[in-house]
Amino acid sequence: MKNEILRGKTALITGASSGIGADFARELAARGCNLILSARRVDRLQELQKEIAARYRVEADYVAADLAAPDAPQRLYDGVKAMGRVVDALINNAGYAVYGQFQTTEWERMRSMLELDIVALTHLTRLYAADMAARRFGYVLLVASTGAFQPTPMYAAYAAAKSYVLSLGEALHYELRKAGVGCTVLCPGVTRTEFFDVAGRQMMPFQRATAMVSADVARIGIRAMLDGRSCVVAGRINSLVAWSTRLAPRQFLAAMADRLIG
Repeated sequence: MKNEILRGKTALITGASSGIGADFARELAARGCNLILSARRVDRLQELQKEIAARYRVEADYVAADLAAPDAPQRLYDGVKAMGRVVDALINNAGYAVYGQFQTTEWERMRSMLELDIVALTHLTRLYAADMAARRFGYVLLVASTGAFQPTPMYAAYAAAKSYVLSLGEALHYELRKAGVGCTVLCPGVTRTEFFDVAGRQMMPFQRATAMVSADVARIGIRAMLDGRSCVVAGRINSLVAWSTRLAPRQFLAAMADRLIG
């Protein structure tokens, strides 16, 4: 049964200290999956580890890591291997957004975002996909965004990064299909997490009206991953909006995104 396929297996979750990442951990633990939690904030990881241990009969370890740092993905991979753990599912969730005019945004902040959202995600996926293909079993879940479907002023680099994640994941879904490895891209819309605090932005009325609960988003993503889907957009409204982008000129989409969420 699909709900049992990860029982006794191990999942590595990046960005696990809060929001959707923490809810990925709860969703997988409820399915009997052992966990390796990774994020920057050790105190949050320890709290989540204690919660998981108290609620579910699974193993939960953590590895603190800032994946935006050079060579951090390789160090995380090597550290997990040194623990003697085999990763059966990689939940590539770590990431954040930077809000503001492209030409005035501090470069170091933008560079760090791109390092995490694109480079670290790609590096970890490459490392673990190779191991999974050698064993002919494994799952990769990449977290993108509904921003992947259209250009988004004031989030220009972030939306472009998530377009990269969507394209990468759908290509890998096809490329890895004969190796016994599944790759799924989850595209959440506005979710009630720390996203806006980190981005330096408050929710607009449209965003408050359509915001989803992170536990629901995590559940949708894990189900799609186990169902072998290449991509899933979380929520009916978000799905409709993402589908509608196929019908409109790109500059019209940019103008609408600016009006609704810019």
